[in-house]
Amino acid sequence: MSLFVDNPDQKNIIELSGISQSYDGGQNWIIQDLDFIVEDKPNQGQFIVILGMSGCGKSTLLRYIAGLQEPSKGSVLLNGEAVSKDNRVSMVFQQYSSLPWMTVLENVSLALKFKGVPKYEREDKARELIKLVGLEGHEWKYAQYPTLSGGQLQRVAIARSIIANPEVILMDEPFGALDIRTRLQMQELLSDVWNKFQSTVVFVTHDIAEAVYLADDIYIMKSAPSRFVRHIPIDLPLIRTRETKRDPKYTELVHLVEDTMMEVSELKD
Repeated sequence: MSLFVDNPDQKNIIELSGISQSYDGGQNWIIQDLDFIVEDKPNQGQFIVILGMSGCGKSTLLRYIAGLQEPSKGSVLLNGEAVSKDNRVSMVFQQYSSLPWMTVLENVSLALKFKGVPKYEREDKARELIKLVGLEGHEWKYAQYPTLSGGQLQRVAIARSIIANPEVILMDEPFGALDIRTRLQMQELLSDVWNKFQSTVVFVTHDIAEAVYLADDIYIMKSAPSRFVRHIPIDLPLIRTRETKRDPKYTELVHLVEDTMMEVSELKD
């Protein structure tokens, strides 16, 4: 079943071709013959959400794109080039990933330090992003719990990811450990950030309501041997607010994704 038709008139930002993953020399395949193309949407960006049962390889795909893992077979390209230390993108994890011995300002500006950007320049840019994610006044606090709350630590991670490469943002269940109030606030923050930078966001979650609220497109993976089997475009306004969740179209899409997830969970091959 082909879900991804390459449009030659559009640039491919992310391209995974013929991806297969085995940890026992090919006796068992966790992922097999997976193709995934994310094309550029100029002056808009896009928000891709990946859904699937636990263990189907959603997080593994993000690790490929981030350059943290290589597949057993296949190729991974960013902007037409193989992923390397020179073009890799950062990733926001569910677990707090800030360096606790560094301040918020040092954490956010770290990627620019590795690139050799002068201190005054990288700190100015970091302060802009710290303000954007709602952490102004916390610059000199250490990025650790309980000095900062869980939501604040994820704000640090989002700012750090943007400063490293605002074109592509990878997020692996980043709000899974947060309480419901903080999670809703973070959803709204992420939507605002995405619209400001017109980024391509690839987001993994188990929360269907969250997926529908954030996504332009939802792609669903079947279990091992895993691959994409369903694509659901999310036909909601580009700019979304809490009122979007009161829209009957939103509720209809949540039910459609739920039903599709149940259908996919029963697929054998």
